[in-house]
Amino acid sequence: MNIFKVNTTAYDEEDFFLMTTLKVEDIVEVINPIVMAERDGYESYDNDSLVAALTKRYPKDKIEMYTDFETIII
Repeated sequence: MNIFKVNTTAYDEEDFFLMTTLKVEDIVEVINPIVMAERDGYESYDNDSLVAALTKRYPKDKIEMYTDFETIII
């Protein structure tokens, strides 16, 4: 299992984390064309649609999105 921070914009508040069995290459292969299409003015996306595209491409893999983590203070 891997945890990746995904950054697609200059805004930190739009970053999200993926807990997944996928590899970096798998994620980039799916997400990069979507992000580039928006930057070129062809379509827009949100983080949920990026995760949906990953799930559609890799339906048997575990893919969970998190935007925030609970903090444990000891």
